[in-house]
Amino acid sequence: MMSASFDWHDFWAPVRLSLLVALLSSVITIVMGGLTARWMSKSKFKGKLLLETAFMLPMVLPPTVVGFLLLVLLGRNSWIGAWIEAIFAAPVVFSWTACVIAAVVVSFPLVYQTMKVGFTSIDSELEASGRSIGANEWQVFRYITLPLIWPSVISAYILGFARALGEFGATLMLAGNIPGKTQTVPTAIYIAVDSGNTVMAWAWTIAIVLMSFLLLLLTGRRKKN
Repeated sequence: MMSASFDWHDFWAPVRLSLLVALLSSVITIVMGGLTARWMSKSKFKGKLLLETAFMLPMVLPPTVVGFLLLVLLGRNSWIGAWIEAIFAAPVVFSWTACVIAAVVVSFPLVYQTMKVGFTSIDSELEASGRSIGANEWQVFRYITLPLIWPSVISAYILGFARALGEFGATLMLAGNIPGKTQTVPTAIYIAVDSGNTVMAWAWTIAIVLMSFLLLLLTGRRKKN
């Protein structure tokens, strides 16, 4: 029998967690993606194409595959998972931290590629001119590079936030679907549909569609400007 129940507390808990995960993961990803894109855009070495292909894999792999690989890598049976559990006295899997990790991994390729486009579009002569007048590397980055790539930084952050907000497969595999602890909006929608609670499913669907639409609209307006 279909359920038509709606509870504001039940509705808000996954929304709050999804926003928290998207916020934290997008900050981590923009730093990691920016540093990696800067390094890759300036470096030439053997195996660069293979490494960059590995960076992009989460974009093309099914999210459940990414989640399974993360589960093997960070689970209790792995030395990494056991090491983390020994330090923090808690496992990584089936925690809200696992939600953040899954979101970082799946959104990284999108952020990295956007940032790399920004870095490669910079005229190297502009940076060289700054160095020629005595500016150090930090000053060159702060006053020349960063202003030039700032539109790419904003676009990368928004796209990473949106991707993290909608992450489902890897999150379900690594963090599970524990109400009030690891249940995000996408996993909550899945459970609501499976249990026949279409009212909650529609409420969460409308919420995430509106948030994603606004984020993409903001990205489009920035590109237009």
